[in-house]
Amino acid sequence: MAYRPKLTSASRPLTTEVEALNERGEALPTPIAGEHPLTLYVDKREIVTLMTLGQAPEALAIGYLRNQRLVRSIEEIAEVQVDWETDSVAIVTRKAIKGLTEKMKKRTVTTGCGQGTVFGDLMEEIESLRLRDDVRLTEDTLYGLLEAVRHRETIYKSAGAVHGCALADRAEILYFVEDVGRHNAVDAIAGQMWLDRVDGSDKIFYTTGRLTSEMVIKAAQMRIPFLVSRSGLTQMGYEIASKVGITMIGRAVNKHYLLFTGRHRFVRQIMPTMLA
Repeated sequence: MAYRPKLTSASRPLTTEVEALNERGEALPTPIAGEHPLTLYVDKREIVTLMTLGQAPEALAIGYLRNQRLVRSIEEIAEVQVDWETDSVAIVTRKAIKGLTEKMKKRTVTTGCGQGTVFGDLMEEIESLRLRDDVRLTEDTLYGLLEAVRHRETIYKSAGAVHGCALADRAEILYFVEDVGRHNAVDAIAGQMWLDRVDGSDKIFYTTGRLTSEMVIKAAQMRIPFLVSRSGLTQMGYEIASKVGITMIGRAVNKHYLLFTGRHRFVRQIMPTMLA
């Protein structure tokens, strides 16, 4: 049996109901998205406080450590214990993390919703990332994924105020996580991938949020070659995607998309009119 650290299972209610007045002055019960502080402690040392929906706090904590490269494998983590009474998650490692103090000295505040952070030299480590070049994404598969996401029952549809991220194998959604920040959602998926031993090297990552440098780096660190968003992208996101060779698609809604980088992995559908 594959190793799993000792975990709590402490998901919070994802929405709460409040009263709001509509344009006619009518009082309506209205769901709103949850938002809770969650302070991460590693071996009793405070690392960061995240604002989160609370959908998958254990996976979020693991994925955060993974994407910050504070731990290199799931086997390094002994326990992940979430306590909502203290709004904290205590992570115990098998051995003390080497160089943690030095990594925490260099902190980059990112453009992630809820203000994300990147520790250490992640921006400088992208040179070592290598993605598979023997996998392809067809236009039909892209359209199938967008349709699957569109039909997903989401917190966004009922309450708004959240971002969603999905990991897909072709057009089949393996994980779908929503959070108040897109960086939290991608970290939660990264953590769940480690727990389930899911290889990202032939998968597609979808996000409702914009494609920033942080999102591109995290996708590349998970070895995911395809990154799709219904939103746009930033200049640094584009530059890093070009450098690591990720296939990045933005403005992807219904049958519309813009293919920005990694064009060698994308296979367009050949229409009869194109052959004339």
